[in-house]
Amino acid sequence: MELVIIGPDGESKTVPLKRSVLSLGRSSENDLSYPNDPWLSRNHLRFELRGSDWTVADCQSRNGTVLNHLPLREPQAVSAGDRIYAGHLTIEVRVERNEVTRNVVSFVSAANAFDQNQAVYTNLEKVLGQTRVIKKARSGNTTLATARVVDSLIRAGQELASHRPLDKLFEVILDLSLSAVDAARGVILTLENGSDLKLRASKGADFAISTAVRDRVVSDKMSLMISDAQMDEAFREQRSIVVHKVRSMMAVPLQVGNRVIGLIYVDTGFLLKPFSQEDLDLLTVMANVAAIRIEQARLIEVEQSEKLMESELASASDIQRNLLPTTNPRVDGYEIAGYNLSCNTVGGDYYDFLPYRDGRLAIVVGDVAGKGLSAALIMSSLQARVHMLAESGPDPASALSILNRNVTKRSLPGRFITFFYGLLDPETGKLSYANAGHNHPLLLRKDGGSIELTGHSMVMGILEDVEYQTYEVTLEQGDILALFSDGVTEARAQDGTNEFGEQRLAQFLAWQRTAAPSQMITDLMTHVRDWTGQTAFSDDFTMVIVKRD
Repeated sequence: MELVIIGPDGESKTVPLKRSVLSLGRSSENDLSYPNDPWLSRNHLRFELRGSDWTVADCQSRNGTVLNHLPLREPQAVSAGDRIYAGHLTIEVRVERNEVTRNVVSFVSAANAFDQNQAVYTNLEKVLGQTRVIKKARSGNTTLATARVVDSLIRAGQELASHRPLDKLFEVILDLSLSAVDAARGVILTLENGSDLKLRASKGADFAISTAVRDRVVSDKMSLMISDAQMDEAFREQRSIVVHKVRSMMAVPLQVGNRVIGLIYVDTGFLLKPFSQEDLDLLTVMANVAAIRIEQARLIEVEQSEKLMESELASASDIQRNLLPTTNPRVDGYEIAGYNLSCNTVGGDYYDFLPYRDGRLAIVVGDVAGKGLSAALIMSSLQARVHMLAESGPDPASALSILNRNVTKRSLPGRFITFFYGLLDPETGKLSYANAGHNHPLLLRKDGGSIELTGHSMVMGILEDVEYQTYEVTLEQGDILALFSDGVTEARAQDGTNEFGEQRLAQFLAWQRTAAPSQMITDLMTHVRDWTGQTAFSDDFTMVIVKRD
């Protein structure tokens, strides 16, 4: 096996698991050292070969390790497809390319098809329509409902009734199928992405399946049997038939209702009896039972995955709420309030209040392009950078320049951030600000006039060397400053034509200017909902109001 380690910048590194122990952490003593990841412990985790299995163990790290979305409490075995999260790293476990030394299944071209006269066909509808009581046919042969068939189906029902992970379920289905028809070898393939057949379980190797057989099973929903491959010239010349001395083969669809989700292929050698019509009927029914169970297992996994995602999103929402201010700042001579409501469980809007040591207050509002979890992750990273930056007390233009350089180095294509950074001096009312493409804040004067705080530059995350400029305005007694995200002004009416817009926002705030800022925001949300005719917002809603008494 091998590890594919993906860093926060998206770059990946492939590490083969060749040694019996492989350690990872910040310390240079580790086999894999990541000294620049502050979320990693010095000795964070280790991979170890135990017997034939690789295991991963957390080395009592400070921030923990996650295996497939669950905290890693004790050493766990890993296999291909597992995903591990440590610090800012994502580690995928994969099968090393050179480990696959044999070809399990291949499809030979339709030119090497088979003699249609040598094949026996049936389908699920025909088999299920047969009599289901034990009786003797005129020929003396038993029908589908023989004791052997009943026993096989009862055993299949018992085995498939218990809950198993999907990957283990395929192995059970193949074992049941081989046992039921006394086959020596077999393989299960499922349809993925509409047309690709994926290997799910196999006993044996070097299966060469005709594309004509594949298409007849998958496209035509037909079960097919070649009772004696040596009687069919095309089959007799195939390498797999010769090498494995195949005498007889069957291929049946994994069918749910009118939909095929894959196929089962089995064959048997010279020393065993050839497959019969009864074998074909039995395997067809078993494949149908198995297909239904596979779909149930898939639905259970989807449901579990959705529940896990809901739980993770709920946790992420709690974390994100704690990243935003939990209380409004108290500043003599001012009333200040802020509020954020994500249109999804989590979102990409951000606002904050950051006190400077000299008594000034930084007021910031940002909006990450996009919605949902990806925007929320970028927002949380931005919040950490803003808090670290505020410790040095920068002016607004310098703050945006530093943030932009940092964001641009790590941003993905199409991901940018609009950001307003204001710095209020409570003594004088002077507001210094810089704007990286964010909505122009509104300043409502005491005398009834209003202005937009114009003067903005490039959004953050596109160009690294952007020089931002600081502007100034003074808040007089009775003035109201409103900062907001586009989720407020771009809310649309029911007919989808008109936006709420800055003018309606200014008018509403003017009507409510005697109310406290927190009440103004609450009333504004109600007003916008009434105006749009919708209870939910289509974009993240963020509002900050500063009122000078």
